[in-house]
Parts: sequence; structure tokens; C-alpha cells
Amino acid sequence: MLTEIQCKTAACPGDKKRLRLTDAGGLYLEISPAGSKRWFWKTYADGKEGRLALGSYPEVTLKYARLARDAAKRGRADGVDLVQVRKLAKIKRVVTEGETFKATALEWYGRNESRWSSHYAIREKRNLEKDLFPYFAERRISEIAPVELLAALRRVEERGALDVASRVLQTARAVWRYAVATARAPRDIAGDLKGALTPHKRRHFAAITDPTKLGELIRVIRGYQGGAIVRTALQLAPLLFQRPNELRGAAWAEIDLDKALWTVPAARMKRRIDGKENGDPHLVPLPKQAVDLLRKLYPLTGHGVLVFPGERSHDRPISDNTLRAALLTLGYGPTVQTVHGFRATARTLLAEVLDVDPLVIEAQLAHAVKDANGRAYNRTQYVNQRGQMMQRWADYLDELVGALMLPQTLGCIAPTRECGGREHELNEEQTKVK
Repeated sequence: MLTEIQCKTAACPGDKKRLRLTDAGGLYLEISPAGSKRWFWKTYADGKEGRLALGSYPEVTLKYARLARDAAKRGRADGVDLVQVRKLAKIKRVVTEGETFKATALEWYGRNESRWSSHYAIREKRNLEKDLFPYFAERRISEIAPVELLAALRRVEERGALDVASRVLQTARAVWRYAVATARAPRDIAGDLKGALTPHKRRHFAAITDPTKLGELIRVIRGYQGGAIVRTALQLAPLLFQRPNELRGAAWAEIDLDKALWTVPAARMKRRIDGKENGDPHLVPLPKQAVDLLRKLYPLTGHGVLVFPGERSHDRPISDNTLRAALLTLGYGPTVQTVHGFRATARTLLAEVLDVDPLVIEAQLAHAVKDANGRAYNRTQYVNQRGQMMQRWADYLDELVGALMLPQTLGCIAPTRECGGREHELNEEQTKVK
């Protein structure tokens, strides 16, 4: 029979894998070389030896270890397989812990993150952490009612973020579908909320599509008095109509001025992870006007990696806000014309005025247009047609500027109300002089 002193002072010699101190009735204390001490009760079933863990010493004292042994004996006498009961309890505990909303959502997120773009993954994580976890993290997902989820979404709407509320609902739906598939929830309650949120108008990027007004804008852009880097990027934005991030992040290694071609790597395109890793690059034929602009800029930034490096760090491109602020300085705010809106400007006028094949335009916009069978056209098709289209577009912008009858010597850069008033005053003064 063991004593408390023996249990407390016992140690396993360094040359042994373990030391067992036997008590009575199959109870023993197992000691490891590292010093851990655990109670076990020895069992026999079908001629095979087994054991049942009863806890660790000193949390479970000798006295309570003996009580646990006796309780195990009584259960065994009643025909209960205690080892199996312990295994089932462990499995049930793991499943229960995994049935919370947070555990289910993080498991769903982990299984899908690798196939998402970094932007999309960040947005989904933010939807969970900011607008769902604060209310449901430790709740069993099967016990959450539709009205509770709606209340959480209403809080998002109360911030005035109607579009965000819609996206949070989409995230919730994906989590509940996963919960149903993994037997954590009986049904997708998020599906019940379709139509329950406040409708919101999808905002499009502001874009000028009137030829005369576009000509005025291009003239103003060409008169921009800012730095050469921003001025060049601003002029190329309507000329090439690529996404702002793709334009500002351009590297000299991507551009072949002799071949008049800009090859944007798949990794920099707006695509899913698979498209970024395995997709083809996007080809942008450069019109003569774009090549001239880039050749003039090359002596200034050609020694570095980026075409449009930022002022603070040449390892980073100009910021998202740089071109936006430049347009605003010229009198074109976000409700009139955005940098991204140049894509819509070109898409509209190329089709309606220049009568270009929509498939060629969509290819230049890097849109995956599907055919009647649902197959996406290759993003690098129509390269020759796109080269001709881009030159026509550049020439058309020159024609719009040339057709303007506005005075060119007034020093007026932006077509603002104040500028227009000053222009009128100068015209009157010139008339009097004459």
C-alpha cells in the first residue's frame, strides 16, 4: 500500500522509461523521467491488459485515486465499458466545442482562404470579427435564431453601411451552409433573411461619357502643373483605361517601349488566387502617345523598379489617393469623374462613337467575357485588334482636345465656376481693347 509521502517523493531514475508504484486493486502511480505523475487503474478484457486514466498527482491525491478506482470497479461490475465511455465523452466534448459559431466560422474560413484573393480574405475576416463574432462567437450555431442574426445586421445598417450589411449577410450565409454540411446546424437560417435588409443602390464609379466634356477634361489634365510622375500617370489613366492599382503599380520591367507593349503579370491583376498564380498576363498595347509619355518619364524613374514611385519611398508606388487628389485639384470631384471611371468612359465611347467590337473592348478591360457555352474568352485574345483600337482611342482623345474652341492662353486649368467667370471678364476686356 502506498503512502502520501511515497507519492510525493517518488522520482523516476534517468536510466528508466518510467517508474510504477503499485497500490492495491490494480491502482498504480506512473512516474516519467520528466517528473509527471499519473494514476491508472489496471483492467483486463478478453485476456488483454488495459488501463483507465484516473488523473494526475498531486491534483488527484492518493485518497481520491482510491475512490476513483472503487467507482470504476462498480461500473465495471455493472457491465459498463469505462474506457469506451471515456472515449465517447472525449469525442462529444470536441464536437460540442466545435459547434460554436466562432469555431465553425474559423474552420470555414481556413478551408477557403487559400483560394481567395488577399483583398477578399481580409474583407471576409473583417465581416466575421467586426460584425458577427461580437454577438455570436460562443453561441452554438444551431441555437441562433434568424431574428438574432437580423438584429446584428440591423446594427450594421444603423451605421449607414447598407452595402456592408449585405456583404456581412453573404458571409453569414456561407458559414451557415458550411454548418449544415458538417452537421452543426439543421438549416441555413441566413437564407431566411433574403429581402429583409434595406435595399441600397449600387454606386458606380463616376465617369464622363459626353465627348465634349471629355475633351475638356483631357485638355485640363494635359495642363496639370504637378510633378512629372503624377502628371504622366494622370495622362495615361484615360489613355490606357486600366484599373488604378494596375496602373500605379506598373514596373519598367513590364513595359517594352520598342514593341509598344505593357505586359501586366497575372499576380497583379484583379483575379482569384488560381488566376493570379496560373493565369496568363494581361497585355496592354501602347499607342504612340503613351510611348512618348513613358519615354519622357524614363530618365526620371527608369533607374528604379517602378514607373510611378512614391515620394517617401521609391520601393512603393504612388498611393491610391494621389491621382484622386490630382483630379480633385483640377476641379473634377468623385461625383463627376473618378480614375476608375475612365474605364467606363472608354467602354462607352469606344462602342457608341468609334463602333468598336464589344469583345475587343472587354478583352482590353481584362474582363472574362463568356460565350454561349459559358466558357471564358482568353484574356490575351484580340491583341492585334486591341492595338488598332488603342491607337484609334488615343487619336480620338487628341481630336476632342483639338476641336475645343476655348481660349488656350487664359491660364485657366480647371473648368470650375470661378474660372469660367474670370474667363468671361477677360473676354470683355479684350473686346473693349479692340
